[in-house]
Amino acid sequence: MSKLNKEDKFLDLSDYGRSFGRVLAYQLKETRFTPIHVTLLFGVVGLIATYFIWSNHYILASIFILLKSGIDAADGELARLKKTPSYSGRYLDSIFDIILNFIFLMIICYVSETSFWLTLLAFFCIQLQGTLYNYYYVILRNRSLGGDTTSKVFEYKTPKALPGESQKTVTILFKLYSVLYGKFDKIIHFLDADAYKVKSFPNWFMTCLSVYGLGFQLLIIAIMLPLGLIEFIIPFFIVSSILIVFLISIRKKYFH
Repeated sequence: MSKLNKEDKFLDLSDYGRSFGRVLAYQLKETRFTPIHVTLLFGVVGLIATYFIWSNHYILASIFILLKSGIDAADGELARLKKTPSYSGRYLDSIFDIILNFIFLMIICYVSETSFWLTLLAFFCIQLQGTLYNYYYVILRNRSLGGDTTSKVFEYKTPKALPGESQKTVTILFKLYSVLYGKFDKIIHFLDADAYKVKSFPNWFMTCLSVYGLGFQLLIIAIMLPLGLIEFIIPFFIVSSILIVFLISIRKKYFH
């Protein structure tokens, strides 16, 4: 919520790792660790979580999934503390997220013996859910006074590198980001092309929408694993996508 004005802040159910991320960022503020190092760390932690899923150690898998969410929140916090925002970090973070999501679901598919095609559908659904949340959230962030500028509503053009980062790196990461996320962005923009015209969204609406945030998605997985519900994870994310149409309908009818 550090990217929003006070009146725009809402209860973000997917952002439960923020407190841990902020504490970690403060611990690293005076060190040589950079936000990119933190991003790489949550990538490694995510891979460790997938190993524990594969080896049927579900409690440990859940712990590392939640730890990944906490560390994921730390890179942005550290960038703000050190005043070193970067497009490189922003795109690398998102690239790691989508790759880890795919690996998580493929491992769950293998262990639970779920259909590969259903798992691909679940991956598509998870990414579409996250894209809807991100779409409205970025609109809100951009509308807030002095709001976030490294994330844009429409990411069609390679941004100019910020001080301290390489333009070549930004260009490569942006192209990779566009390949991985471009189709999902286009689908959501097609479904709600006028959302960017909205000045703000009610706090309750954003809280409801936050169940589609990556953190909450991972929380669901972390809860279902140790409960012995691994075979229901893939179907859950497919069925829960029905809410996409419902949420977009609410936006179109009530928020202009």
